[in-house]
Amino acid sequence: MKNSLFSKMVVTYTIIITVSFTILAAFLSFWFQDYFIKTRQRDLTRQADIIEGIATKYLTGASSYEELTTSIKFISTYINDDIVLVDSNGYVYSVTNIKYTPLIGKQIFHDDLENINNSDYIDAFNEYGVYMDEKIYVMMKVVKDTKGQSMGATLFSVSTDILDKSLSNVYQIIWLSAVFAVIASCIVIYYFSQKMIVNPLSEMSGVARKIAQGDVDKRVEIHSDDEMEEFANAFNVMADSLQKVEQNRKEFISNVSHELRSPMTSIKGFIGGILDGVVPDEKHKYYLNIAYEEIQRLTRLINDLLDLSAVESGTYKLEKVPVDINEIVRICILRNENRIRNKNLDVQVFFEGSELWVLTDGDKITQVVTNLLDNAIKYGKEDGLIQISCRKKGKKANISIFNEGSNIDEEDIKHIWERFYKVDKSRTQKVSTGLGLSIVKKIVSLHDEEIWACNKENGVEFIFTLQLAKKSM
Repeated sequence: MKNSLFSKMVVTYTIIITVSFTILAAFLSFWFQDYFIKTRQRDLTRQADIIEGIATKYLTGASSYEELTTSIKFISTYINDDIVLVDSNGYVYSVTNIKYTPLIGKQIFHDDLENINNSDYIDAFNEYGVYMDEKIYVMMKVVKDTKGQSMGATLFSVSTDILDKSLSNVYQIIWLSAVFAVIASCIVIYYFSQKMIVNPLSEMSGVARKIAQGDVDKRVEIHSDDEMEEFANAFNVMADSLQKVEQNRKEFISNVSHELRSPMTSIKGFIGGILDGVVPDEKHKYYLNIAYEEIQRLTRLINDLLDLSAVESGTYKLEKVPVDINEIVRICILRNENRIRNKNLDVQVFFEGSELWVLTDGDKITQVVTNLLDNAIKYGKEDGLIQISCRKKGKKANISIFNEGSNIDEEDIKHIWERFYKVDKSRTQKVSTGLGLSIVKKIVSLHDEEIWACNKENGVEFIFTLQLAKKSM
């Protein structure tokens, strides 16, 4: 998967682990080299102490030459190094390797034994025909008696090849372990990354493509008890929302199609009947009036659809200024005076003072009051009561519109703000577009205010809030 999250993650983790194990392996290699050499030196020092006792016994006559050679050869075999013994005058008197036999009885050192270095040993050996290469290191331990007087020295001929070979074996173990650890870590990372991240993301990606193709019922099933499960749950919540949006879209198209088809069918039928001569001349005006009413209904529906579209698209901008809500209520009542008289409605208005200033968009809130009052007039019973009140409550103004009439089922109250939602037939009239309350809800929400409906004993009341403001100058 080129440039995939999985490949990037595996490469990143592999680099981090490789660098980490490389540093660790290098540290262990240097540490073990120092540890090995110091351990080797301590081991030779202990053997030198043993040889010191054996050499002292021989030099003082307490043991034979055979006992001396047998002991140091055993020690030489144990430590895998050659041993050369010299007396206090620098004469060689015992060796463990036959190649050093020419040195026996020869004075290889003429200076103080404690002042001789490694190059002096090699030069002395070479002088008597025992040639030493550069891979030999000679370690000397001075032999002293009980009084601290020098009685000679013990020389250990240590081959650096053996040291290098031992260290090389250790280095191989360390670096092979590091390589194995890197490979094992990469396999573990690959497996768990694939299982915990890549597979869930791939599943969500596949479901997302199916949802994009219209299969909105698809969901992601991930149970990992971690952030990936939370992400999957959030994805499913989004899918639920998309499904609801898709369902609302289908219902909206269906409702709009139905609302447009009915008046268009009526208009077509009436005008077609008139043009075909089926309708008598004396009935022309009657049917033309019906067609005109249907055209008005279509106009209201289209205007409401345009308003709703503007609100939902975000182009419905608010210009909040101090406005007298009492005056808006008065204007809306006057505009509907003829309808109120036709139904013989008793409209009662309660104002808390002659003015009540609120911070709002005057045109938009006028539409809210108009729609709510229109709703109250349409669904209010003949000769019934409409009550409108504007009161202060804390830092808010509460505007309520009540109409006498049938109650709304509690289950329906939850859905009255939805587009084209139909309640029982007693509250459904042909003059309603089914969009008025949806527009009201969205305008009030744009103001960051609240609106709700509740059933009263003999009717229904709608209440919304607005922020109080000081009177404009």
